[in-house]
Amino acid sequence: MHSNTIVPSQKLSVVEKVGYSLGDLAANLVFQTLVTYLAYFYTDIYGLQTGHASLLILVVGLVAAFGFNPVIGALADRTASRWGKFRPWILFTAVPLGVVSMLAFTTPAFAYSGKVIYAVITYSLLLLLYAANNLPYAALSGVITGDMGERNSLSAYRFVAVMFAQFFVQAFMLSIIESAGHGDKSQGIEKVMTWLAVIGTVMLLITFFTTKERIVPRPEQKSSLKEDLCDLSKNKPWIIMLVLTTLVFITLAMKGGSYVYYFNNYVDKASLTQFVSPVVNFLNSIGLNFFGEDPVSAGFGLFNAGGIICMIIGITCSKRFADKFGKRDVFGVCLFLSTIFILAFILYPPQSVGLMFASQILHGFFYGLTIPLLWAMIADVADYSEWKNNRRATAIIFSAMMVGLKAGLTLGSSLLTWILGLYNYVPNSTTQNDTAIQGTKMLVSVYPSIPFLIGAALLFFYKINKKVEVQIEHDLKQKRSKQQV
Repeated sequence: MHSNTIVPSQKLSVVEKVGYSLGDLAANLVFQTLVTYLAYFYTDIYGLQTGHASLLILVVGLVAAFGFNPVIGALADRTASRWGKFRPWILFTAVPLGVVSMLAFTTPAFAYSGKVIYAVITYSLLLLLYAANNLPYAALSGVITGDMGERNSLSAYRFVAVMFAQFFVQAFMLSIIESAGHGDKSQGIEKVMTWLAVIGTVMLLITFFTTKERIVPRPEQKSSLKEDLCDLSKNKPWIIMLVLTTLVFITLAMKGGSYVYYFNNYVDKASLTQFVSPVVNFLNSIGLNFFGEDPVSAGFGLFNAGGIICMIIGITCSKRFADKFGKRDVFGVCLFLSTIFILAFILYPPQSVGLMFASQILHGFFYGLTIPLLWAMIADVADYSEWKNNRRATAIIFSAMMVGLKAGLTLGSSLLTWILGLYNYVPNSTTQNDTAIQGTKMLVSVYPSIPFLIGAALLFFYKINKKVEVQIEHDLKQKRSKQQV
């Protein structure tokens, strides 16, 4: 068939939606570990100095963001196989990604310089394989269906899976690491990552076997990388989404990686114990001994769990709001509201544990409303590019967004360790000076609020509102129906 072929039905089965979502569940077992524990792993488990950890994360991360992602995107857009453009990448990277995920969180008995080299090599390989797997996976959402409603639904399924991965990593992983290592966190994280690697690999294979690419560019639609990049440079919604994605992930990496320092060094342990003990005792009484005996790891887990549960509630409400008001308006308002509850942490003294938990829950709900919309909006940008230029370059558009994601993750994590150094944080110390303690408070409040607020302001200039969404969908459906044979 010589056409921009779409099968007549654009509706997706529940099996395909669930199968697709398992790919993000697998990827986020890795990604959420990077967001939550990378800085802490390198400074307090692996044993790197804060300055070295910051430089490693920054340099390797930026090389991955601006080197790996564009190459993978260009290659994926030009892949042709009996399985499609993007599904083969998921298939052939599943096992290597699992293996390297395990190795990257292993602590070998090397001298300090050897450990730095090992960290550089394994982190570089991890980001390369993550790009080669997750970028085509993200682009796959743009070719599974051209139906905007189904795309919103797919994003909701996908990000419920993301939240489950985040729930496990942020709520339980610290306690599980301590339990698995019998107090040795380096042994514990190695064991946990081994199991996650096996589970993640299986899930990625399920994604490959349960999904199908339906939007296939016409054979005569050929474009050079230069033409694709030229199209992108003129695509203002894409530029805004690139900057927005970077800003969002700066905040996520900064605040997500800061909480473990915040609970270890700022939150009053007696107040935390008093607050979480009734919940922990109840869970223990019904056989759900998830959080162990340490009040810090229990409080950290329950704090994250409350926020994630409300994020999941927000995700389930997202499609309804997006269908009614449009993705842009819902994203902007909810991003601003979620920022207010991050900024509120600057007001709380160490004993105000209840207010900390309440702010995390409210932040989680409003941020959860935005989560499915980010990637759905990027898929809309791919449609916008096709609508304007009569050429579809899905993977390079998603690869540019992955540049933003990786750059944001890199900058956020690097800023975290760099700022800790500025505030004279001492890794592995049981007591920190007042300056370091104040730094951990700033890192969960003022500093991560800034990128979110800039991102919310940027959306005023994003032109794909509800009216334009409907117009693009209508015009592309007409164009594609004429091209069918």
